Amino acid sequence: MGKFVIVGGDAAGMSAAMQIVRNVERAEVIVFEMGDTFSYAQCGLPYYLSGEVASSEKLIARKEETFRDKFGIDTRPMHQVTAIDAGNKRVRFTNLLTGETGQTDFDKLLIATGARSIVPKWEGVDLQGVFQLKTLLDANHIKQYLEGNDVRSSVIIGGGYIGLEMAEALSALGKAVTVLDKSKQLALAWDSEISEIVKHHLEENGVSVKLGQTVLGMIGSEGAVAGVRTETETIHADLVLIAVGVTPNSELAKQAGIQLGVRNAIQVNERMETNIPDIYAAGDVAVHYHRIKQKDDYIPLGTTANKQGRIAGKNMSGDSITFGGIVGSAVMKVFRLGAARTGLSTKEAIDLGFDVATATLQTKDHAGYYPNAAPLTVRLIMDRTSKKLLGGQAIGLSGADKRIDVLAVALYHEMTIDQLLELDLSYAPPFNGVWDPIQQAARRF
Repeated sequence: MGKFVIVGGDAAGMSAAMQIVRNVERAEVIVFEMGDTFSYAQCGLPYYLSGEVASSEKLIARKEETFRDKFGIDTRPMHQVTAIDAGNKRVRFTNLLTGETGQTDFDKLLIATGARSIVPKWEGVDLQGVFQLKTLLDANHIKQYLEGNDVRSSVIIGGGYIGLEMAEALSALGKAVTVLDKSKQLALAWDSEISEIVKHHLEENGVSVKLGQTVLGMIGSEGAVAGVRTETETIHADLVLIAVGVTPNSELAKQAGIQLGVRNAIQVNERMETNIPDIYAAGDVAVHYHRIKQKDDYIPLGTTANKQGRIAGKNMSGDSITFGGIVGSAVMKVFRLGAARTGLSTKEAIDLGFDVATATLQTKDHAGYYPNAAPLTVRLIMDRTSKKLLGGQAIGLSGADKRIDVLAVALYHEMTIDQLLELDLSYAPPFNGVWDPIQQAARRF
C-alpha cells in the first residue's frame, strides 16, 4: 500500500506509474497532467504534421481511460501542480478547466514535468503564425494554421533535430523552407564533416540554409507573421517555427528546495532520488549521467525518459535498481538520409582533455558488388593514449542506425578500437561487407 503522486503524465511519469501499480498491492497512484493527453510519442510530431502519420491518435501509446479503468490510476488531465510542500509531503494543484484548487498528500512523489521550448525575447514572437513544437497541442495548432491559412513560405529558426525534421515535413507539404541558425554549422551534435553532408542534402531537396545568422525578431502584417529579421536581411515567412532548444520545467522543484544541476535540470542520483527523501525526478526535467564524460549531463530524449521513469517507479515501489547512464546516442531522418551519432563529438572530446584521433571512411552500406549498395560515411573518434573508442557518427541512405547501435554498445562497455575490430558482426552481401564499415574505419587508426 501507499499513496504515490506523479507530476507529469508522459513518458517518464506513466512509465513510473505502471511500475508502481504492477509492484505495489492496492497502491493509490495519482497522475497530474497539464495537458489533455497522456503517454504519447512526441518524437512523432513532425511525421504527424507531414501526413506520414495519418492522425494524432496513432501517436498515443495508451489512452487515459486505459490507465484509469484497466490499471486503476487516478489520472487528472488539465491539472497543474502549483506547489510542493516537501516538509508536510503535500502538493497543491489547480484544475485548469474550472479554476478549482485543491491539495493532496503523498507518501512518495515523482516530478516528471519534462521540458519546454526555449523562446528568446524577440520582437514579434506573439504574432499569429509563430510556433514552437514540443507538445501534441503545439502540433495541432500548427496543423490548424496550415489548413486555415495560405502558407507558402516558412522559416525555421534552429538547425537541430526538430528544426531539420520539420524542414522535411513542411517541404513534404509543398511549402518553401528556409532554415536559419546562428552557428556556422547545422546539427551541432555531429562533427562538421557529417553536418556538411546534411546541409548539402537539404539544399538538394530545395531547402534554403542560412548559417551564421543572428535573428533580431519577427515582422507582422495585420497581426500575423510576415517575415524574420536578421542582422543582414529580412526573409519573408507565412509561418515561423522557433526550434532553438528546450529547457527543463524545474521551477516547481526549485521552489520546493530541491537541488538543481546542469542546465537547471533536477539533480538526481542513480536511483532517481532527489536531495529530499521520498521525492524522485525522471525524464526531460532531470539530469542524465553520461558514461563517457563521467559526469551528469542534460540530453533530453524519449528513450532516456522511459528508462528513468521505469527506474523511478521501481524504486518508489520498494525495489533498488540503478540507472546505468547514457552515451549520447541519437538518430534523425533528413529526407532520404539517416544521420546517427553516439558518444562524444571531436570538440567534446578535445574540451574534456582527451588526446583525440579521428578516422573518417566513405564506403557502402553493404557489399559493393551487390545491387543497390548506397553511400555510407562513418566517422570514429578515439583516445590516442588508451585507444578507447570515444564516439562515432554515421550518415547515409541506409545502415547508419545499425552501425551507431553497435558503437553505442561498444561505448557502454568501454571498448578499445582493437576490441571493436574483434567483434563478430554479421555478414552477407545484401546486408554488409566482409568487414563492417565501422571495422573498416577502425582499421584506419
